[in-house]
Amino acid sequence: MIIVSACLVGLKTRYDGDDNLIEAIRELVARGEAIPICPEQLGGLPTPRAAADFSGGDGEAVLDGTARIVDRNGKDVTDEFRRGAEESLSVARMTGATAAILKERSPSCGCRRVWIDGELSNGKGVTAALLERHGIRIESEEDWLDKS
Repeated sequence: MIIVSACLVGLKTRYDGDDNLIEAIRELVARGEAIPICPEQLGGLPTPRAAADFSGGDGEAVLDGTARIVDRNGKDVTDEFRRGAEESLSVARMTGATAAILKERSPSCGCRRVWIDGELSNGKGVTAALLERHGIRIESEEDWLDKS
């Protein structure tokens, strides 16, 4: 079993109320091989919601308590992102998931690149970092498509 970012299966969970549908990933869910999650919704954020970026570091730094996540309106949403990451980990443990396909550049799901202090930078989203710390293999949808 794997978990996948819900936006990748066509659910309207993106910050702007849209999706990032990749049909091949949606087929994984349809075959019962994957479970969709949206960490931001699991953390209590609405959809749509203001876009958010890291301040002072990436998801690893948020988990370590040295960075924050702030939305475009200036609201600190770090607690919601942390809660969403923890709930996502709970789903992974409940389902026995050993891997995740996550949306690159997301402050929750980014696996290699995220927005930090207004610039696209190397780093991980909060959920990606937490899953990886707990032994769940993460990869972005971009990497997954390259392999497929």
